[in-house]
Amino acid sequence: MSREINKDTQLCMSLSGRPGNFGTRFHNYLYQALDLNFVYKAFSTNDIEAAVKGVRALGIRGCAVSMPFKEACIPFLDELDPSATAIQSVNTIVNDDGFLRAYNTDYIAVAKLLDSHQVPRDSVFALRGSGGMGKAVVAAIRDAGFKKGYIIARNEANGRALAEEYGYEWKAELGDLPVDMVVNVTPIGMPGAAEAESLAFDKQVIDRASTVFDVVVAPGGTPLIRYGREQGKKIITGEEVAALQAVEQFVLYTGERPSDELIEKAAAHARG
Repeated sequence: MSREINKDTQLCMSLSGRPGNFGTRFHNYLYQALDLNFVYKAFSTNDIEAAVKGVRALGIRGCAVSMPFKEACIPFLDELDPSATAIQSVNTIVNDDGFLRAYNTDYIAVAKLLDSHQVPRDSVFALRGSGGMGKAVVAAIRDAGFKKGYIIARNEANGRALAEEYGYEWKAELGDLPVDMVVNVTPIGMPGAAEAESLAFDKQVIDRASTVFDVVVAPGGTPLIRYGREQGKKIITGEEVAALQAVEQFVLYTGERPSDELIEKAAAHARG
């Protein structure tokens, strides 16, 4: 039986340019399984300042933040946790009686996935994108010990800045440079996006790589993930990132940490 929403129900939400169902299904599954008086709903906005003010004014307990709001929301918050301060990118807002504290659980998720998939630390990587999620991923890659990589970004200023900050190189395009891991942190391949059916990297680049990593959450995988699977590459998906970072958000919002078994069930439910 579904829990009845009442005046004491705490609302958590997400803000994204293109909302999906993964976080909503994941969090609500766990609320029900653990008998917590919470409910989760996904939203989009054209006014990030007003949206964040709404989180504060309405007493919304927690807010996940996705592209393109991970950096734009920062001026309207009260405090950044070290996980967000280090990369100046936010993916989680926690509201404690009107005080908005921000975190970045993407970094934690990416670090864990690089370990669990045993990606060799001497791999050369190419990462496409230079936004807020890009910062989290690059920081996790750098801190995991990857020495050489390229930031591929259409915006030269942003791409160069990100590359120089973390000790890598900026390239407008990769060309014939060999890489072992390709990483997409742009909306390319995202359902509903203008380039939903596009590959984030040329096939020749993917063919030369051994690991394919796409942070975009897409049922059945993005074109990049599908092509990587077809070629027998090691795969790291956006669903994996979403599940791991969502667990950390869940703990921040509720104070409860689900068992590994329950997390797996919630992730399977969210993917379904």
